[in-house]
Amino acid sequence: MRRRTGKLTCTAIATTAVLALGAALAGPLPQPARAEPAAAAVTDYCRGQCSDILPPGQNGNATLADILANKAFGTRPEHSADQLGPYNNLVAGYPTLTDDKLSDFFNDSSFGVPADQVAKVNKPRDDVTITRDKKTGVPHIQGTTREGTEFGAGYAAAQDRLWLMDLFRHVGRGELTSFAGGAESNQGLEQSFFGQAPYKEEDYQAQIDYILASQGERGRQALADAQAYVDGINAYRKKAKDGRYFPGEYVLTGKIDAITNAGEIEPFKLTDLIALASVVGALFGNGGGGEVESALSLLAAQRKYGLAEGTEVWESFRERDDPEAALTVHDGTSFPYAAKPANARGTALPDPGSLTPEQLVYDKTGSAKTGATKQVEAPKKLEPLRGLYDDGVLPRDLFSRKHGMSNALLVSGKHTAGGHPVAVFGPQTGYFAPQLLMLQELQGPGISARGASFAGVGMYVQLGRGQDYAWSATTSAQDVTDTFAVELCSPDGSAPAKDSTYYRYHGSCLPMEKIERRNAWKPTVADSTAEGSYRMQVHRTKYGLVTHRATVGGKPVAYTLLRASYRHEADSIVGFQMLNDPGYVKDAKSFQSAAQHINYTFNWFYADSRQTAYYNSGLNLVRAADVDPSLPVKAEPAYEWRDFDPTVNTAAYAPPAQHPQSIDQDYYISWNNRQAKGYTAAGFGNGSVHRGNLLDDRVRALVKKGGVTRAALTRAMAEAAVTDLRGEDVLPELLKVVRSAPVTDPRTAKAVQQLESWQAAGAQRRETSAGSHTYGHADAVRIMDAWWPLLVEAEFKPQLGGELYDALRANLTVDEAPSAGHGPTGSHAGSSFQYGWWSYVDKDLRAVLGEDVKGPLAREYCGGGDLSACRDALLTSLQQAAAKPATEVYPGDANCSAGDQWCADALIQRPLGGIAHDKAHWQNRPTFQQVVEFPAHR
Repeated sequence: MRRRTGKLTCTAIATTAVLALGAALAGPLPQPARAEPAAAAVTDYCRGQCSDILPPGQNGNATLADILANKAFGTRPEHSADQLGPYNNLVAGYPTLTDDKLSDFFNDSSFGVPADQVAKVNKPRDDVTITRDKKTGVPHIQGTTREGTEFGAGYAAAQDRLWLMDLFRHVGRGELTSFAGGAESNQGLEQSFFGQAPYKEEDYQAQIDYILASQGERGRQALADAQAYVDGINAYRKKAKDGRYFPGEYVLTGKIDAITNAGEIEPFKLTDLIALASVVGALFGNGGGGEVESALSLLAAQRKYGLAEGTEVWESFRERDDPEAALTVHDGTSFPYAAKPANARGTALPDPGSLTPEQLVYDKTGSAKTGATKQVEAPKKLEPLRGLYDDGVLPRDLFSRKHGMSNALLVSGKHTAGGHPVAVFGPQTGYFAPQLLMLQELQGPGISARGASFAGVGMYVQLGRGQDYAWSATTSAQDVTDTFAVELCSPDGSAPAKDSTYYRYHGSCLPMEKIERRNAWKPTVADSTAEGSYRMQVHRTKYGLVTHRATVGGKPVAYTLLRASYRHEADSIVGFQMLNDPGYVKDAKSFQSAAQHINYTFNWFYADSRQTAYYNSGLNLVRAADVDPSLPVKAEPAYEWRDFDPTVNTAAYAPPAQHPQSIDQDYYISWNNRQAKGYTAAGFGNGSVHRGNLLDDRVRALVKKGGVTRAALTRAMAEAAVTDLRGEDVLPELLKVVRSAPVTDPRTAKAVQQLESWQAAGAQRRETSAGSHTYGHADAVRIMDAWWPLLVEAEFKPQLGGELYDALRANLTVDEAPSAGHGPTGSHAGSSFQYGWWSYVDKDLRAVLGEDVKGPLAREYCGGGDLSACRDALLTSLQQAAAKPATEVYPGDANCSAGDQWCADALIQRPLGGIAHDKAHWQNRPTFQQVVEFPAHR
């Protein structure tokens, strides 16, 4: 939204109060651009046809005065919100979008800054210049030396994201509560992350040493770049502290005294970047896991239907390699990986009733036990900011929820109007204020790129464009994480108890390694949680981290989780370095080579003026023969990963040729759908209906028509972004069943007619007009939201039974509507319709209707396979749904009144700092997004 700068109508006294406290922290006023010209840009082969957007705005730092002014008057720091308006406006503007109107909704991402657009020029040292443009304030960093370039990148990152980087380095170290306060949400998030990626200080250093030892000259250069980046961060950190223009959150959390300036912003270290990289890897670059939960649903199916049929039923819900799934590589090429073996060996299912989760938190004191709060004394002028973080700085389930985000649409030049490839792509990382990503341009020896980087690890552009090419990624989440059943033992040879801290490895009885973190907190102005503390403890074995304990065949075991990228989150730095190097990436093949050096589980996409390309990265494991990767396996030499070395957690990995990849396919789409034929989905429900279909159907139609433009491809993305997947791809089958006989009840008939009208109009969740805050077909949307969970239960639970139905729901949530509390920022997170029972409902109803189903469910569930009984079940649930008022369907929260449908869906930039932003229309769309078409090449 446009930054609000309206007249200040408060009294002069109130104005003086805010400014008096904040003046010392406000920092120097922005100075006019110096007369020196902007640094000369390298050759830009996009010629004005590259665009990007990253809401809410570039500036993510706010002084205490800025935060107070935001609370008092609604004003915001310059460039903190100026990209949210264009991003939001695409909802209303996309139907009439043309290439010449793209600039209304996206930034020009050309290299350099025209002389008349220079806003500020800063030289933090002699060998680097940071130029910021007037429109967005993005830093354009030009270095005469490589070290200076990286120093400038760190300096600019601290200017824009210092508080955020500090916050996330403490998350990565498992120290969030000690840093930001003991709010319940902070405790939950801290515990969730530490349970997934616990490290000792020497583990961080070991990752640095491993890069130096294993990645040659590029590895050494990467770490030198990282050190220069850290030096830049620290240079700004010191200047901001000494000059009293540091982020105001440091005052509110008790780190610095507002009056005396006493206190410290801790210096950044190279190991902090490793901690930050572990956060990025855990959030967006992971895949697999969940084998214990899969085992529980398999056992429930076998209890319900018997061993053979129960296994068949479970497999049909698992949908490992569904023949109806939308694929990124759709030319029929197969890339077998993690398939179900014909005769599995080594599977280790828990004995019934024996499974218990591993305890994580110990020795609670104070508010950690009681939840007590206490208000601290503070200047009266800070009262408006009291309790800013009482609900936590981050959602507690940020790491515990499934994450599969981002989308990509690319069309080969053979099918475009200009004869050059067109791409619209970007990562879907949620909505935060400030954003997790930040924009930058880097130009220096061996580096030439513009785009987005995760704050704190922005030595290189991670998603963006080079001189004559652009690239992006989506989360692929293929299975690179396994669960092992580790046999427990006693060092004295006696029978072990289930809580033993010794385990058997290659015939020896070894002690588990204990990783601990002790955190304590006190109340602050921002977080009124009373003083408290606790200790977190994780047991680590050579087979990974202990998550559960159970018995298998009567013997006590610890279930451990081992991720291929654990202890290697920073290794990908070389791959990103290559992507930024114009001397390395010159075409599709060299791009794929660079992506091979990234161990995060990502789908990588590329476009230049001649080719498009795709490559799936990650440490794809070479598992022992006949091991089922979907279930726990015995921790024995026969079932270990091939060439497994637990000392550094390395193994044999599938060679690059076996990863899904392609060059110049007619088109590519990705929305975290299946990659290719034979490439097993890591989770449940990746079948006939997936949100990837919303893109695939539209792009396929564009390609068939031909003459695709940037605007046309953007329209396809934007239309999918406001479309209800259930309404477009499942409602037709639901209506077929319902209409298989006359609907005689008037109220039910009205609901059916409303749903039919909505479906015929495109099943969108979109305002009647810009700013109306009222959806077209609002009643149909409400009915669909209320009906879906009811119809799924009515369709499946009677046949599956309560135990199996609940176990399968633990594997895959039933629904993920926009108003649900899910996604990387909790509610109001945008990302929707990835995880749900859409495919199950679709396949089951088609089977009941007698239609052809490839890869059907093992049984027919709706009405026990009887069409009339199925119809009765759906109608009964529809009647219940239609009767639910909006206040019940949308119960309201801290941001929305009960019954406000538009607000329940709306995007909210979750404040990680002290600045709040306006709500925006729901879009199921990348947070950072590029629109590119290169007309020329080097």
